[in-house]
Amino acid sequence: MTDLRVFLVDDHAVVREGLKALINAQTGLTVVGEAADGLIACERIAVLRPDVVVMDVSMPGLTGAQATARLQLECPAVRVLALTVHEDKGYIRQLLAAGAAGYVLKRAAPEELIHAIRAVAAGGVYLDPSMAAKVVGGFVRKAANAGPPSGDLSERETEVARRTAAGYSNKEIAARLELSVKTVETYRARAMEKLGLQSRSDLVRYAVQQGWLQDG
Repeated sequence: MTDLRVFLVDDHAVVREGLKALINAQTGLTVVGEAADGLIACERIAVLRPDVVVMDVSMPGLTGAQATARLQLECPAVRVLALTVHEDKGYIRQLLAAGAAGYVLKRAAPEELIHAIRAVAAGGVYLDPSMAAKVVGGFVRKAANAGPPSGDLSERETEVARRTAAGYSNKEIAARLELSVKTVETYRARAMEKLGLQSRSDLVRYAVQQGWLQDG
């Protein structure tokens, strides 16, 4: 039987080494790669195509939520498990909305992390028991009260705005959509104006509310 292939993303080398030792000691699990920030992680994961990515939340460059959203666009078959010290429901909801298959708090027992990796690899969803009820309840209420649909945006404006929220640069979007950088900038500006948004962080919040970042 082939081992489950795991990729680690955390900006602390000591944490990565500890996780690597723990995971490689388990039957049927192998760490195939690691990265210290979200952008490098996305690049390496696109090549390695692991089964599960254990993703930190707070990192330089792309945040855990942005990296997760980007992976959902580039590698929808890869399952993301968030591993975080944050017990703030806002962080966790954003990760779930971005497409994470689950999350585990860093204070959890080692066996809980291993169980979570196996669960999401099998296609399930894993929510840390200590936070699950609060997070799911709030997430459902938030979805029910989401803002107005993005029907006023053109298809191109929506695609550019969605990829911007997922952490792509204008140059990367231009290459993927076969447009000039100037055209991408124009679409982005129009989308922001139509939505009444002022910053990229505003756009990320809006994208989460609309469910854009969940679509593979």
